[in-house]
Amino acid sequence: MNLTLLVVGSVALDSVETPFGKADHVIGGSATFFSASASHLARVRVVGVVGDDYPMSRLEPLVRLGVDFAGLETADGPSFRWRGRYRHDLNVAETLETHLGVFSNFHPKIPEQFRDSRFVFLGNIDPRLQLDVLDQVREPALVACDTMNFWIESRRPELLSLLERVDAITLNDGEARQLTEQFNLVKAAKWIMARGPKLVIIKKGEHGAFMFTPESVFFAPAYPIENVFDPTGAGDAFAGGFMGYLAHTGDLSDDGLRSAVIYGSVMGSFAVEKFSVDRLLEIEPRDIDRRVGEFHRLVSFEAEMLG
Repeated sequence: MNLTLLVVGSVALDSVETPFGKADHVIGGSATFFSASASHLARVRVVGVVGDDYPMSRLEPLVRLGVDFAGLETADGPSFRWRGRYRHDLNVAETLETHLGVFSNFHPKIPEQFRDSRFVFLGNIDPRLQLDVLDQVREPALVACDTMNFWIESRRPELLSLLERVDAITLNDGEARQLTEQFNLVKAAKWIMARGPKLVIIKKGEHGAFMFTPESVFFAPAYPIENVFDPTGAGDAFAGGFMGYLAHTGDLSDDGLRSAVIYGSVMGSFAVEKFSVDRLLEIEPRDIDRRVGEFHRLVSFEAEMLG
């Protein structure tokens, strides 16, 4: 089916240091990781902003994967740059520098040809901007959003307004607890669903992800990776795999959503194997199929009932 998928988020330059090496001024940002992942499954449209210093040629591999950057504007000034470090706990990033540059004045403008996108992902940006995007798109089949602790603390009223208008939200376990003030993740998910979204995905890093709907709970473990080089962008790659699969199939049934979570976990597992989006640019459909098959063997079992 392969329906269109719109992502609105950051296109940045990252400098990252981990126990296994470092990379300076490589392409990053939520929309970049998302599209590098989702483009293997669906037609992706990107809305974002970069400065006049951005090395646009580095986005060419994404263009070859079919990513449409017609909504990426270039503004006068420096691009969004982030510098971070991971020590031996790769679940925790230590931010060393953040320079928002032109991203600080970002106001998403959805091109006319993007407004009919059937699936929409609102990357981790100010909830006021996420709401603005929803006023510009026309009747998408599913809208999902991401958020972070900074917005939960500083833009809580706007975030709660956003929850009333989205179908799904992805956030990590710490953010879910902060938003809901519920330590138990089942209670946290119910709190969120009571405020609008009918689909809540709570990511637990190397420990996998939960998907909650009003009718069911599904858990996917993280794929066991031997060489984790850089966890930056893994959550956005997960979202790209999840949304990309849904846009590819158009299947919003419970089985379809569960399969989408597995594809999200698979794409997230590829993202961490190299710095930046390098690994996501290398993989081919057979690599994804192979890892999905391995995932199936990892989690499937048959048990003889005792009764």
